[in-house]
Amino acid sequence: MKINHTYSIIALSDDHSEIGVAVQSHWFAVGAICPWITPGVGAIATQSMVKVSYGPKGLELLRKGNNAKQTLQLLLAPDTERELRQVAIIDVKGMIATHTGKRCIAEAGHRTGINYSVQANMMLNNTVWQAMASAFEQTSGKLAHRLFAALEAAQREGGDIRGKQSAAIIVANNIRDDQPWSHFTTNLRVDDHPQPINELQRLLDLEQAYELMNLGDALIAKGDFVAAKDQYAKAAVLAPDNEELPFWEAVTLTEMGKIEQALPIFKNVFSINRNWILLVQRLPASGLLPQEPEIMEKILSVM
Repeated sequence: MKINHTYSIIALSDDHSEIGVAVQSHWFAVGAICPWITPGVGAIATQSMVKVSYGPKGLELLRKGNNAKQTLQLLLAPDTERELRQVAIIDVKGMIATHTGKRCIAEAGHRTGINYSVQANMMLNNTVWQAMASAFEQTSGKLAHRLFAALEAAQREGGDIRGKQSAAIIVANNIRDDQPWSHFTTNLRVDDHPQPINELQRLLDLEQAYELMNLGDALIAKGDFVAAKDQYAKAAVLAPDNEELPFWEAVTLTEMGKIEQALPIFKNVFSINRNWILLVQRLPASGLLPQEPEIMEKILSVM
């Protein structure tokens, strides 16, 4: 048994195309024990005097065809300490089952809505889970951002009575096949931080920046350099201190024969960290830049 008092949310997107879990706690590495998800199967949050096995065992029960309510009953029935548990389950069809044991430390409770459940225990105030529900319902966009909005709302409402330490968000495309690992779109953990919600926001922004970079690369491959530049610019706003993103932008431009556009980017990156000068010279041998000496000479001329 692990003591893991916390607040969390499990949810499907409105169209059921995404499934996710988000959690925050004043406990080390909450993301390692509370949130569980299998794309196309379901999601589980196990907390309070947490029984970690509720996660993998619950997902296996869902995988075998049990719905959320049946799965919860099967988990709780043999557990002699079930009144210490708090657990929420959502299955692939959006059925939800939630349990807050009578011996969970106050303030403790949960609320379920269409396609989601929020649950919390050992909170400063008994309004936390209602605030989470309202934030989730009122936020639009990708599921990861709606889940994050619920965590933010919980913290504004007072959150965990002990304070803050760790947080996590996991989201996947709700597709069931033999390659579940390929469907995760967000899998972020903050294991120990004085402001875990703020750090999680930073990671979400960085994740989006890399997504925009990938989109920019795809647009360059199609020859749409104007649209690609726009995506790179958006990425730079989200991750202004990350020189790796513009470095690979410059590499991609060079590969596409746009070296004149790449040179000022290389120059800026080299001025920040001269190790990029060494790295760029190693790329042709791996097929990531043309093996043409005149191209490398041009790149290095901006130093």
